[in-house]
Amino acid sequence: MEHEQTSPEQRQEGETAPRRRRGRTTLLIAGAAVLGVLAGTVTGYAVQYHRAPTALPPLAQQGLVAPKPLAPDDTTTHRTINANRWHKSDDDLSKLLLEAPSGAKPIGTPGYMGLDSLAALYERPDKAFAGLQDDGFRRAVSTAWEQGDRYTEIQLMQYKDRRGAVRDMGGASDAISEDAGNPGSEIAGLPPADAHVWVFSQLTQEDGYHPLRQARAVVRRGDVVAEIFYTDAGGAAISENDIIDLAKRQLERL
Repeated sequence: MEHEQTSPEQRQEGETAPRRRRGRTTLLIAGAAVLGVLAGTVTGYAVQYHRAPTALPPLAQQGLVAPKPLAPDDTTTHRTINANRWHKSDDDLSKLLLEAPSGAKPIGTPGYMGLDSLAALYERPDKAFAGLQDDGFRRAVSTAWEQGDRYTEIQLMQYKDRRGAVRDMGGASDAISEDAGNPGSEIAGLPPADAHVWVFSQLTQEDGYHPLRQARAVVRRGDVVAEIFYTDAGGAAISENDIIDLAKRQLERL
């Protein structure tokens, strides 16, 4: 299911919800590294194939108790089969979105964004589409709400592995620092590479649009990156503590 949201940059004379803008870098080196890993893996299998099996040492505890296997029935799901390997990020990703606070007005309905919809939020959608695929994009969800002149949007991007999320985090941080006009701030108690916030130095002003004051946060947990857009449509000052609080609460959900 895809859903569309209006963004603060797009809303004219009272409309609003932030647009994800981030440059992407080429992944030639990463691609070469992957090819190297594959080549090494194939060689390892070839060598191991010709070796005699190595006997395993005896178990420290004999006669381990295990539940009796059950035949699948109507209650069997992918999750029950993989119960010991299941992580909450494998569940419905929208459940990990921070909920709108009491009294806030939802903008649209929280839900999934397809790769094409997510790429369309970038300055170069065609390059973003290819870059997200190369990064191992898996799925994305978003939610948004408004409280007076304050607009909040949260996007969760999940990748097939941690490496893709790390690349996303790094690329987003570089682009946001450029847009914000400052390097942003770390969040006390969290790894600098996994959590960062920015309050834009200047108002965003365009002809025909209200002046906007923006703040941004990017946090990562495992293979999931959360990007938070926080905007005051009236151009009022934004406290850094406000965006830090949002970032911390979203990270707790992950």
